Amino acid sequence: MLIDCVGLGSMGLGMATSLVRAGFETRGFDPAAARVDLLTEAGGKPFAKGDTPADVVVCTVLNADQTRAALFGENGAAARLRKGGVIISCATVAPAFASEMEAEAEDIGLLYLDAPISGGAVKAAEGRLSIMASGSEAAFAAAEPALAAMAETVHRLGDRAGPGSAMKAVNQLLAGVHIAAMGEALAFGASQGLDPAQVVDVVSVSAGTSWMFENRGPHVVEGDYTPRSKVDIWLKDLGIVGEIAAASDLPVPVSANALEQFRAASAAGLGDEDDAAIAKYFARQGGVKLPGDE
Repeated sequence: MLIDCVGLGSMGLGMATSLVRAGFETRGFDPAAARVDLLTEAGGKPFAKGDTPADVVVCTVLNADQTRAALFGENGAAARLRKGGVIISCATVAPAFASEMEAEAEDIGLLYLDAPISGGAVKAAEGRLSIMASGSEAAFAAAEPALAAMAETVHRLGDRAGPGSAMKAVNQLLAGVHIAAMGEALAFGASQGLDPAQVVDVVSVSAGTSWMFENRGPHVVEGDYTPRSKVDIWLKDLGIVGEIAAASDLPVPVSANALEQFRAASAAGLGDEDDAAIAKYFARQGGVKLPGDE
């Protein structure tokens, strides 16, 4: 099986290297040539004109606009697929957009799997992601070997595109709220004279913990805001949650408030830092120092 991977960021590169490790011939493209070089070093290949058509395209880009351009724009990856090939689309997008992309793929004889991902860069590199997928039986069948190499768990959520993206929005609602709560809690603890490292240790084995608290809290303790997932990601993801909810006339006040905090953190210059930097934003509002502050 020949697989093309479009988008080799922190998640996409790990997924592509997992495919290489599973024995698939894997080609990659990313605007940053250095990312393609990393895949090549791992045993993959770069895209080249005149390549044999792929059986699968794994598209791991940032948002809906990039998904459309990467798949169906000029020199898009869909044109590199054989007829009957499958697109595995992994970006966080609105369900209606996923349905639109599925229809566009079907119009040119391709299969489409709405397949948002969760788990982080480490699990991507280990081939242990959670994939929230929806699509036709034919799309699942065509994608199954690649999914098995990239994921520990594949959730089958429906026979058309859309439910996969809806489920990812549920996940992102919780994840964004939990990260914002982590930042607020660590800033609050520091304001009371507590050592952030102790707060992380105690809460991580107590009822108030969450996966995001345990994962992001150590970034704050170490004063390390190297971006694994940026603050600005949440402007997009929680924005999608708000758009979906508004279309259903459902209030989502908790996630809406979290979105406002991420927007404020971005406006304060933290947008390109790790999303754990939301803690810095809260701390600065109260004149509280966190590890790494001078």
